Amino acid sequence: MPVKTAVVILNWNGRKFLEDFLPGVIANTGNDAEVIIADNDSSDDSVEFLKKNFPEIRIIKNKTNGGFAKGYNDALSQVEAKYYVLLNSDIEVTPGWVKPVIELMESDETVVAAQPKLRSFFEREKFEYAGAAGGFIDKYGYPFCRGRIFQSLETDTGQFDDIKEIFWATGACMFVRADIFHKLGGLDERFFAHMEEIDFCWRAKTKGYKIMYCGKSTVYHVGGGTLPKQSWRKTYLNMRNNSIMMFKNLPDDRLPKVFIARLFLDGAAALKFLIDGGFKNLFAVAKAHWAFYALIPALLKERKNTKHKAVSKIYQKNIAFEHFLKGKKKFEELDETKFS
Repeated sequence: MPVKTAVVILNWNGRKFLEDFLPGVIANTGNDAEVIIADNDSSDDSVEFLKKNFPEIRIIKNKTNGGFAKGYNDALSQVEAKYYVLLNSDIEVTPGWVKPVIELMESDETVVAAQPKLRSFFEREKFEYAGAAGGFIDKYGYPFCRGRIFQSLETDTGQFDDIKEIFWATGACMFVRADIFHKLGGLDERFFAHMEEIDFCWRAKTKGYKIMYCGKSTVYHVGGGTLPKQSWRKTYLNMRNNSIMMFKNLPDDRLPKVFIARLFLDGAAALKFLIDGGFKNLFAVAKAHWAFYALIPALLKERKNTKHKAVSKIYQKNIAFEHFLKGKKKFEELDETKFS
């Protein structure tokens, strides 16, 4: 019989993270889930380390490093469970972290994905960038979180100890219904890494499913384990993938307006990179746009076979304007009535 929940950690040359965090994952997960390592064709001694020190752990070996998206698609096609937990290798979990989120998902069959509270491993009282207390996007596709707007991270004072419907759940620690994951085609492998979870959640919402945040569970995330925050490649992937995501999922009447606005907004971002001396990031923005333009013919064909409709929980303002020009640094400062 398949296990009810499978925690699947995707590893690529992450022996140090496995050494530091896997023992805690095993101890604090207990019988609530099976822990599995999916190795993305590592060139370090990760697999040998696992075999020697954790012989009880199942290892799935992917033939190539296809990134986060393909890596999980390949691995999860070999895992039988009702729920998957996509867990980054650089996460410290806490006792009983699985059960509250699974109980939430069991209580409502329309919940397809959920996440716990993400706090910083290094600044333990603060929320962590990658997911904080649940993700949203604004009307132009810029992602942010409860507890994190751009680089402004809030201190956790219990303000998000709730259960809340959100727009996207972080791929750093995403609980997802296995059958719906496969029904929706898994993660878009063109993304390689970054924003594939937002795209997945958007597609799920289009089908009428909900994405939830569970503040009763907490994990701590190192972040930047594969690509550091200042990496030009991370800038490239985020910019390119965001454009792909928007083009795939926006309703027809919003598509032209958003992409005209994004030309100016992305241009402003590129200018800021230049002023700050980030020539590599400036190049990354330009490269991202050209890579996206090359995909437009294929994306147009896909749109013809896909129904597009407005979905809930999109912030109907420009979060960049709200943050950089109006000085809003906390989620509570945003207009709650604009999350329609």
